[in-house]
Amino acid sequence: MQIKPILAAMRHHKAGTVLIALQIALTLAIVCNALFIIQQRIERMARPSGLDETNLFVIRSDWADKSDPQRIDAQMRADLIALHQLGSVQDAAPINSFPLLGSGWDNFIKLQPDQVKMTTDAAIFFSDEHALAALGTRLIAGRNFTASEVGAQQPRDAMHAAQVIISKDLAHRLYPDGSALGKTIYVTMGRTPSTVIGITDTLQAHMTGSWAGPYAYNAVLVPARLLNDYTYYLVRARPGQLDAAMRDAPKALFAQSRMRIIDPEDGVMTFAQVRQRAYGPDRGMAILMAIISAVLLAITAAGIVGLTSFWVGQRRKQIGVRRALGATRRDILNYFLTENLLIGIGGVMVGAVLAIGINVWMVSQFEMARLSLAYVAAGVVALLVLGQGAVLAPALRASHVSPVEATRSV
Repeated sequence: MQIKPILAAMRHHKAGTVLIALQIALTLAIVCNALFIIQQRIERMARPSGLDETNLFVIRSDWADKSDPQRIDAQMRADLIALHQLGSVQDAAPINSFPLLGSGWDNFIKLQPDQVKMTTDAAIFFSDEHALAALGTRLIAGRNFTASEVGAQQPRDAMHAAQVIISKDLAHRLYPDGSALGKTIYVTMGRTPSTVIGITDTLQAHMTGSWAGPYAYNAVLVPARLLNDYTYYLVRARPGQLDAAMRDAPKALFAQSRMRIIDPEDGVMTFAQVRQRAYGPDRGMAILMAIISAVLLAITAAGIVGLTSFWVGQRRKQIGVRRALGATRRDILNYFLTENLLIGIGGVMVGAVLAIGINVWMVSQFEMARLSLAYVAAGVVALLVLGQGAVLAPALRASHVSPVEATRSV
């Protein structure tokens, strides 16, 4: 089919042609970036925590009397004894924060005491010798804390951790050659060194924001009970006994002391609930982007159908003349498909440039990753296929116009 007559006809309908091309361009630019955002959010939500999430739950205990740190420490010890005695509980540990919580301590990590800039950042988890077993995280090198190494400290006290356990990702960040075990690091702004006595397998930090991506698996375990206004108890149930453990553990804690507050709504959470809460914004953003993409694609398809139907209505007599001169139904169908394809190609060329430009702007403003050209290529193909599919129905109607239309007056 000759393209020149199609281009000539399009010049007579400049406004409609340009509008549809721009609509295709904007749809491509927005949908490519939206799908890229969806993929990024889904990847983030699927990140492993390194924990035994199936059997793990968390209790937050707020102390009614916050004035006596020694009493809080004694109460925490009594609570842990009570939790360890439950038949449905495999292990339990106190902790100031935990993976996916979204808040907690994070400190600069240095290799030299006089460093001005940090080597990296890491989550700081205060806990005891039961923390690894409660989390369900295994050591891949070194040893666990001993009970004698576990102390207690208040939030305003200077942190003096003679021994620490770090995650394998942090170990690799600090010592890429894999020799972190036994080395000295600095986990505070002071000049007190800490010796790495153990390295865990995968262990996620509490930070979940996009800014924390480079530090998502940097974690340091410090052997201390943090005597804060509240504490979290990580409780790992025996396999198949999660419900029983979640029912028994709060009762055991209240039996130890009623001078505590456990919120009835979110004071006790399974780790599935923790994960859902941590990634709620990501899930919401992914759903929003999916809805926006679907609506834009539907509007674009409807625009193509409407404009082509309008053109078919205007050209019925011309189509009839072509049919009378020997044009087949296939010729008429190919005419409108080719016309729409040319408009689509113009639109996706502009849209590809817009998609990359929007992503470059978002990278500079929101610290997003760079858009893969594979998304642009896939978007181009998808928009062209969508356009051809949308124009098919009105093009088929045009192909069924009878040659007798050439004899009818307008």
